[in-house]
Amino acid sequence: MQKVTLFLIIMVLFFVSISFMPLQKEKVQWLTIAQLNEAYSKNPKPILVDVYTSWCGWCKVMDKETYSNEKVAAYINEHYYAVKLDAEQKDSLQWNGKKYGYNKLNKVNGLAVYLCYGQLSFPTTVFVADINAQPVPLSGYLKVKEIESPLKYFGENAYKKQNFPEFNKALNKSW
Repeated sequence: MQKVTLFLIIMVLFFVSISFMPLQKEKVQWLTIAQLNEAYSKNPKPILVDVYTSWCGWCKVMDKETYSNEKVAAYINEHYYAVKLDAEQKDSLQWNGKKYGYNKLNKVNGLAVYLCYGQLSFPTTVFVADINAQPVPLSGYLKVKEIESPLKYFGENAYKKQNFPEFNKALNKSW
């Protein structure tokens, strides 16, 4: 009888202790450019590129507050290929069959220059509807409520049917 009681007490303590453990939060599944190229060739979908630098404070805040939000992460994972691009990366990168290298004079990678139209500001969130489309960069820190509209605009292919102001006006924001 004592063994049964001890077993039950241990089981109750175990279940009580795990009930207080935080649940695993959904995280954005970031890809490298090489992983993107492989995945996109098999299953095309919109691309989100987070252009950042290691010294950028607002980039770190955006990672912590925006990209770690469960709704944002879940939406990005379902509708996009998400790529983190260090603008100062020195490795050559290939995007849509074109090679981009590091520019020593400007201390940036050519792919970051291309995606941001040369207007480098960090962080910059770049939306690419498909690999052949023109990139759409949004520079600066975006809060959760600010990123919802552009995420859904490209993620739901609304850009094919209406302009962004019309879409944004009609969107029932839920974040």
